[in-house]
Amino acid sequence: MLRLPLCLSLLLLALSAAASAAAEKPNILFIAIDDQNDWIGCLGGHPLIQTPHIDKLAARGTLFENAHCQAPLCNPSRTSLMTGLRPSTTGIYGLAPWFRNVASLQDRVTLPQYLAAHGYRTYSTGKIYHGGYGRKRADREFHQLGPGASVGAKPKQKLVSTPNPHPLVDWGVFPHRDEDKGDWQVASWAVDQLNQKPSEPFFLSVGFFLPHVPCYATQKWFDLYPADESVLPPVRLDDRDDTPRFSWYLHWKLPEPRLKFLMEGNQWTNLARSYLACTSFVDSQVGRVLEALEANGFKEDTIVVLWSDHGWHLGEKQITGKNSLWDRSTRVPLIFAGPGVATAANCKRPVELLDIYPTLVDLCGLPPRTDLEGLSLAPLLQDAEAPRERPAITTHNAHNHGVRSEHWRYIRHADGSEELYNMQDDPHEWTNLAARPAFAEVLAEHRKWLPADDAPPAPGSKHRILTLENGKVTWEGEIIPANAPIPELEDTAQQ
Repeated sequence: MLRLPLCLSLLLLALSAAASAAAEKPNILFIAIDDQNDWIGCLGGHPLIQTPHIDKLAARGTLFENAHCQAPLCNPSRTSLMTGLRPSTTGIYGLAPWFRNVASLQDRVTLPQYLAAHGYRTYSTGKIYHGGYGRKRADREFHQLGPGASVGAKPKQKLVSTPNPHPLVDWGVFPHRDEDKGDWQVASWAVDQLNQKPSEPFFLSVGFFLPHVPCYATQKWFDLYPADESVLPPVRLDDRDDTPRFSWYLHWKLPEPRLKFLMEGNQWTNLARSYLACTSFVDSQVGRVLEALEANGFKEDTIVVLWSDHGWHLGEKQITGKNSLWDRSTRVPLIFAGPGVATAANCKRPVELLDIYPTLVDLCGLPPRTDLEGLSLAPLLQDAEAPRERPAITTHNAHNHGVRSEHWRYIRHADGSEELYNMQDDPHEWTNLAARPAFAEVLAEHRKWLPADDAPPAPGSKHRILTLENGKVTWEGEIIPANAPIPELEDTAQQ
C-alpha cells in the first residue's frame, strides 16, 4: 500500500475541499444595459413597450420596482456599482477619470476581482465599465475579454441634424441587419462562452450598448411601434416653472438636445419610437443569452442579475438624456433570479445599484466585506416586503443629491435649493412641494439621509463636471453668469 507523506495528503485534501467548495458556488450572469430607463414591460414604464425576455426573467425571480442608480451618468454609476462606494466617497462624478488613475482607489478590490479571489473565472464583453475602462490586460479586472461595446453598423451620414453635431447623438432607422449591430456580437460571444460549458464557477458580465444613442434600429423593431403621439411620454410644458434654476446647471450644455428642438424639428416621435425599438432589440439579445444559459444546463445554479446604469429622459422636464436627479434619470431595471431568490416577487422598497456587490457576496457565501457602502438585498430576495430602513441616494456632482424613499423624492442642490415630490399622487414629479409649510416634517426626514461628506472632484475629472465654489457656478471649468440664458432654450437677446 502506497503511503503519501502527511503534508502531501493534507495538500490533496485541501485541493479537494477547494474544488468541492468551488463546485457548490453558484455561477453569476451579470447583464448590464446602457441608458435603459423604466420603459420595460414588467416595470410598466411605457404602455406599448415589448420586452418579453426581460419580463420572463422578472417572473422567475425578484423585480425591484423602486431601484435607483447612484449617479445619472455612465462612469460614476458603474464605478460606484463595481467598487461598492458612493460617488460622494470616490469623487468620480464625470466621464473621466478611470478610477484606477486616482491614487486612493488604485488598489480598490472590485466586484469581479473579489469573485476571482474566491474561485470564480471572470468573463466580460461589451460595456461594463465606462468606455474602454477596465478592458486592458494590465487592469486585471477580468480573466477573459470578449468584444467591447460598439454601435455596429452606421448610416453613411447622420440621420438627424441636432444643435450639437456630436456623432453619437442620432436616431432612426436605416437598412441594416440585427447581425450587424455591436450588441449582436456581444450576445454571440456570451453565448459562445456558455456553449463551451465552463467547469469553474463563472462570473459572465455582458454589457449591452443600446438604447444608448445613436438609437439605430432595424426595420422590424421600428415597426413594432406606431408613428404617432402614443409613443410619447406624458409631459407638461410648464413643468420647470417650479424647479430651481440650479436644476438646469446639472445638464447645462450637453450633446443631447432639449425638448424644444424635438418639437420644432418634428423629431420627438422619431426619437421615442427609436428608443422603444432599440429597447426591444436589446431584449431579444438578452433572450439569446438566457436561452443559451438554459440550453447548457446552467439555469438552476446561476444567479442572473440584470441592471441598467441609469435612466434616460425623452422630453420629460424639457430635456433628453440623463444628468438629472428625477426618477426618469435615476430609476432603473434591477432583477435577480436563480438560487436563493424568490420567484414572481415584486419589491417596492427603495434599493440601490450599490447593493449589488454585497448581495452577490452574500448569495455566493463569500466572506463578507466591511468596506462596502451598499446593503445586501438578500433579505428582500427572500421576502419582498422585508423592512428596509434606508432610502436610495443619487448624486450628480458634489453636493447635489436625490433621496428616493418609498413614497417621496427629495432633491437638494449645491446652492441649498430643494425639490420634493409625492411619488404616489404625482408619479411624474410635476408639482414641487418643497416650499409648502405642510411638508416640513417630510423634508426634515429626507434631509437626514444626505451624505455627510462630499468628496471634491477627483484629480483628472472632466466631462460634465459642475462645481459651486465661493458663490461661483462652473460647468466644464467655465463660470455660468447668474443671468446666463439656458442653452438651447432661452434667447440671448431677451436677457
